[in-house]
Formats: sequence, structure tokens, C-alpha cells
Amino acid sequence: MNQETLKDIFQRNVSLMKACGVTYEQWQHEPILDFDTDLRVGERLGWTAMPTKSLFLRFKSGDFALLLTHKNARLDAKRVKALMGQRPSIASDDEMMAAIGCVPGAVCPFGLPESIHVILDESLLTFESLMYTPGLPEFTFAFPAANLMALLDALPNRILRLPVVESH
Repeated sequence: MNQETLKDIFQRNVSLMKACGVTYEQWQHEPILDFDTDLRVGERLGWTAMPTKSLFLRFKSGDFALLLTHKNARLDAKRVKALMGQRPSIASDDEMMAAIGCVPGAVCPFGLPESIHVILDESLLTFESLMYTPGLPEFTFAFPAANLMALLDALPNRILRLPVVESH
């Protein structure tokens, strides 16, 4: 993976936070590329924010989208198909790296190429704070979930909202 690409993604995230006036916390730690490491580092550092999960999706049309959700969520292909008009599949690591430059296990939701749609799982808006990897897997940012829409609205990407499913 190109370290310069990851540093550029990181800088775009710092710039986005500043441009939107979002106060955020930042930690530097061992690289996090899986949930076990995330859990271990989070416990050691006392993290309380909800970890986000960014699933990089591909469609038969050749389009890509990033599903921004929480760490416990699973891909609901039927709901994404209803939103996008085509059935999604999880992109391969090689497809993801070529399209957005992130490292597998550390996909960043902000600073993506403009052609990548962002699908927001609106359940993220119910949490107090959220955290994510800003490109470099040895960093984690946390910010108030109330600022999520301001951050997304500042992006050039098309943002699609996946409503919260009401449980009966």
C-alpha cells in the first residue's frame, strides 16, 4: 500500500474536521486492521465512542459505494438494492485498494473519490459519538455523532440514507 496515499487521506480528514468546525479526539496506536486489535486497543485507551464500519460495495454496473454503518451491523443487501436499484456485493480487497487507496480493515469513510457513493446507515445518528480510521491504520478519530451530517454534507460524494429499520 502506498504510504503517501494513506497520508493524503489522513490530511484530507484533518482538513475536513477543521473546515466543518468539528472537535475531534485523535489517538495514535499500533495499526488496527481487524476487530480483535480494535477491541484490545480500545480497552487499553478507554474508548467509549461507537466504532464505525465502512463496507466497500460494488455493483454490476461498475459503480462502487461505501456503506457507513456501526461495527455490529451486517450488510442488508435487500435494503441496499432497494436504495440503489441494484444488488450489492462486497468488493474485493484489490478492487477497494485500486478504487480508494485504503488498507483492508481500515477503510476510511471520508475523503473518497467523488465517484464513490456513500450510503449512510442512519442508525449512526443515534449514538453519542463515533470513531473511525482516518486512512492511516495507526490512527483513530472520534467525534460527536451530531456532527456526522455536517461532515457528509461537506463531501463531493452523493450521500444516500439508509433509514433505521423499525423493530416490531
